[in-house]
Amino acid sequence: GLEMKRLTLFALAITLIATVFAAKTPYQAVLQHSRIRGRTHGPNVCAMQKIQGTDKKYFTNCKQWYHRKICGKPTVVSYECCPGYEKVIGEKGCPAALPLVNIYKTLGVVGATTTKMYSERAKLQEEIEGPGSFTFFAPSNEAWAALPTEILDALVSNVNIELLNALHYHMINKRLTSDDLKHGALFPSMYQDFDVHIHHYSNGIVTVNCARLVKTDQHATNGIVHVVDRVITAITNNVNSLIDTDDDLDTLRTAVAAAGLTNLLENEGFYTIFAPTNEAFEKIPPETLTRILGDPVALKDLLNYHILKNLHCSESIVAGTPLETLQGTVLEVGCDGEEMTINGKAIVTQRDKLGTNGVIHYVNELLIPDSAKTLLELVEGSVVTTASKLFKDAGLTDHLIGSEAVTLLAPLNDAFKDKSLAMTPDLKKLLRNHILKEKFSSKSLYHGQELETLGGLKLRVFVFRNSLCIENACIAAHDKNGRYANMFIVDQILAPPMGTVMDVLKADDRFSTLVGAIQRAGLTELLNKKGTYTFFAPTNAAFSAMPPADLNKLMNPKELANLLRYHIGEEFLVSGAVTSHTRMKPLTGDKLELGTRNSTVYVNRVPVVETDLMATNGVVHAVDVIIKPLRNIVFFPLYMSLSEQTCHFWIPTNHWNRNETAGASVITLNGKMPDV
Repeated sequence: GLEMKRLTLFALAITLIATVFAAKTPYQAVLQHSRIRGRTHGPNVCAMQKIQGTDKKYFTNCKQWYHRKICGKPTVVSYECCPGYEKVIGEKGCPAALPLVNIYKTLGVVGATTTKMYSERAKLQEEIEGPGSFTFFAPSNEAWAALPTEILDALVSNVNIELLNALHYHMINKRLTSDDLKHGALFPSMYQDFDVHIHHYSNGIVTVNCARLVKTDQHATNGIVHVVDRVITAITNNVNSLIDTDDDLDTLRTAVAAAGLTNLLENEGFYTIFAPTNEAFEKIPPETLTRILGDPVALKDLLNYHILKNLHCSESIVAGTPLETLQGTVLEVGCDGEEMTINGKAIVTQRDKLGTNGVIHYVNELLIPDSAKTLLELVEGSVVTTASKLFKDAGLTDHLIGSEAVTLLAPLNDAFKDKSLAMTPDLKKLLRNHILKEKFSSKSLYHGQELETLGGLKLRVFVFRNSLCIENACIAAHDKNGRYANMFIVDQILAPPMGTVMDVLKADDRFSTLVGAIQRAGLTELLNKKGTYTFFAPTNAAFSAMPPADLNKLMNPKELANLLRYHIGEEFLVSGAVTSHTRMKPLTGDKLELGTRNSTVYVNRVPVVETDLMATNGVVHAVDVIIKPLRNIVFFPLYMSLSEQTCHFWIPTNHWNRNETAGASVITLNGKMPDV
């Protein structure tokens, strides 16, 4: 008996788990989330988010709930009866199921009174009171009010047959719940079997012909009612015909034909087209437009960049979402209040023009993908404004506008801080070395690769755990891949090596004491031979700041060699590759701890005063203090008073008072400093 009981319990548990994890539609998922948020207010209460200053209400997902924003606008929460339930006087929440009545009466129950009145006027009342199983997408009162007067007048005055046809297009001759309204489904309407187009988005929004279902699943004895936020009309043309018949899209039509995309737009599919108007094309500099229109590859990329792979009605967008285009990259499609935005700009002028194979939204600005741009256009359209000006001043424009397959290394504006920007022969030469002779993708660069520049230099590639660097310049953003050439945005101006580590030190007056010390310690040969060294090189100031006792020790060549070897790491590391915790093994001694804060590099908490003096066999970073091994701070708990739950620590004071706070954190317990 016990075994049987256990089995029954087990079966029940499995059923419960299965119910919880049953595949829910996205709409059911947001409805359930809204129920959970509303349940403190009683049974069958749903929390809705209403955009302030509008009548738009939404069931919400977690993210919207915590942000309290939809389309960037603040929302207020209202608690309402979930679909199908109503309040009872004197009881909490919405305990009663709505009475099951026919569709005609249900229209009144859900507040679609204008639709109810028009149903009566169009002689539809008898049909929707009678036997049958219908789905009625009932426009809300606001939806009717939003129709242009002339359209409404024509519908209503036309001996009611137009009105009846219009209403029949909102009906399907079978019962369809929100679960049956699958994404991309078509259902024949009761108006000459013209299809209605259903979209059920992953964020829980459901649309019919791009009208949003605002009240869903209101059951009736003879069917089901869904309230929608606009009046829908029959769709007969594909998107290509829609473009063909609109004078505002003349230039687009010509471009589509020239790029050979007409077939695509006539075929079956679920496309979203951001259709640039004639005005959008006119805003582009004529030479750019002529170049793109005359280049089939660039033109096709340009147009494909305006077409999304999936159909997105404007109502489906409630937050910025990256959506993939046919060109292969993404557009950030979002909204700002009532405006639909693309890449953050409110350029959509007309929306939701629906065809049989997609939807068109009109835009008054052309979206030009990187892949249709020259190098000059890439540079000018990005954050590297200082570099852009300098390349032009250096007379390198021809390389930026032509069809050469090159790669431009463009330093960020910050890289030029405190640098003289006057054009000199040296600067000109340096800028030429920022252009590589081939078109590279950073994804295909490998460690130890050599890249030749227009100036004839060979630059080395270094691959680190979190960065990819060409000499001292580390890549700071995604590649920009243009029509013929690519651009890498880098964090520093290139500083190609001018000799070995020893040559670098000898050429710089700040290191004269160090050069003498290296010679006394017998390390000259090491720093001249092939290798990959990172030298934290003490300047003259570092030596003169040493206490006399320490300086005396250095008279011994062995002591001196050990000190210097502790400053030399046996691997190659540029500043751009230092993360907040990087360790390096020195030639002698235990370890060097590197970190970075506010773009300063620290080694054993000593700030590096100048980074990335590049050499053929390594790199030099200048320090103004001799680097010493970090001593580990040890805490000895003395006693713990449980009443206060405070730990008391004894901290060796010689550690505490030393000036070692760069990057150190102070320990607190329960927000208090430990008692010392």
